[in-house]
Amino acid sequence: MVATCLDLPVGSPGGSVELFLDLYTGDEPRIPARAFMLAPAGRRPILPPGLELLSVAGKSLEGPAVTRYVTDLRRALRSALDPNAVGVLHLHHLAFGATPALLRALPGPARIGLVHGTDLLFAQARRDQLQILRESARAADAIVVPTTAMADHLLTLAPQTERRKIEHIPWGIPDQLITARSPRPARTSSHHLRLIYAGRLTPEKGGQALVRALAGAVGVELSIAAPRAQFHALAPLLRQAGIRARYLGWLRRPQLWKAFAEHDVLVMPSTTLEAMGLVALEAQACGLPVLYQPVPGLREVLGATAVATDFTQPGTVARDLQRLRIATGFLPALREAGYANAARHPLSATVRLLHHLGRRLTD
Repeated sequence: MVATCLDLPVGSPGGSVELFLDLYTGDEPRIPARAFMLAPAGRRPILPPGLELLSVAGKSLEGPAVTRYVTDLRRALRSALDPNAVGVLHLHHLAFGATPALLRALPGPARIGLVHGTDLLFAQARRDQLQILRESARAADAIVVPTTAMADHLLTLAPQTERRKIEHIPWGIPDQLITARSPRPARTSSHHLRLIYAGRLTPEKGGQALVRALAGAVGVELSIAAPRAQFHALAPLLRQAGIRARYLGWLRRPQLWKAFAEHDVLVMPSTTLEAMGLVALEAQACGLPVLYQPVPGLREVLGATAVATDFTQPGTVARDLQRLRIATGFLPALREAGYANAARHPLSATVRLLHHLGRRLTD
């Protein structure tokens, strides 16, 4: 039995949350686990089977409040879990609060750390989070990275980490998305390119760079699927740039996959790094080509199966969009390359490799 915790309120957006739910929840979870997230403020949501909530407040990133929060989280986990029933800890994020809380609540089981990317970014920016990350890396028996870029970044931040601990296990997307191709309607116009942005609009995701790159662009339409508050924060910049973006809401994944079929290109203007870029792989599995900034992680996962551009250079983006819009056969070729790339990353492979790693550590 695995014990794991993601110290984000249930319902939080992001690829880390979707992967967490994919792995541990559902009527027949892929990995049997006691899986916890934080209870949100206000009304209790409907939970997927297998997910449990911890009512722990006071999450903090710096100062003495970090210690208090980790202590409260440790107590809640210790009260909820039987140490004798747990064989492996899955430590999602090497920074933040859940990993140190689990390590202190259950010191006996084998420990697998899983790097997500945001933990590296916060450790790079905040001293207390860097300390937690380094301590977590030391304590882990194995550290799973989805790309070699994440391993390189981890070793830069925590150079004392033993390289032998690091295991490369790519994240995966639901197998049914790969095996059952969704029908794609024909393009309604060869003169317009329907772009979609999907994901959080936090600074490292490159929303402002996207707006600057598309200001004055011709022959394109932009849709945005993002958390409502984050979209509204970007809206003034969109208006100033003269971009009339269609807001789709924050879509559940089946809704997002349907929206992919109604667009021509997914744009990913991330500015810093992406652990894996699961939304890009899901788009490719739906037959949607990807235009992306070749930051660490994305460059490794997408490579030549998508179009790398420079969202800091509007002229470069305009040229690439024009090519996507008018070059005969270019979009169909990218769709086929995307299908093949997505097929290399089924979630079942991630689960199988995590199972093998857990058994190796506990045998």
